[in-house]
Amino acid sequence: MPDLQNRSQAAKCMHASLVVVWLGTALVSALDYFGLSGLQHEGARLLSDGGIVDARWQALLIWSGLLADMALGLALLLRPGRASYLTALLLMTAMTVIGTALQPALWLHPLGPLLKNLPIAAMLWFLLQAHNPSDRLES
Repeated sequence: MPDLQNRSQAAKCMHASLVVVWLGTALVSALDYFGLSGLQHEGARLLSDGGIVDARWQALLIWSGLLADMALGLALLLRPGRASYLTALLLMTAMTVIGTALQPALWLHPLGPLLKNLPIAAMLWFLLQAHNPSDRLES
């Protein structure tokens, strides 16, 4: 059954890449918050440009997103399954809506910070539909 094996390998690759996306985003957000990313507090600047200028609100939003990304990355890593895929899809959708409300021009950004959420949503939808509780995502 090569097709089933190929789908399983594709699911493993998608799953691993999503773990890296969420944990990597949490790490990069923390580095940026502390001024260690080389981007001069890009997260705070984006929030400020979106109308959130109070530093306390910026910190609250940055840390809320950072901790949500970390929790989701760890959930995907340690407890892969329908619940973690659905949670990831819902969180990504919420963050996309918030990002769109604050900075709609990000849809037109050359690096596609919001546009990239479309293939992420497709991967999450695939994994959500394809997940079989008897499957193991470890190698």
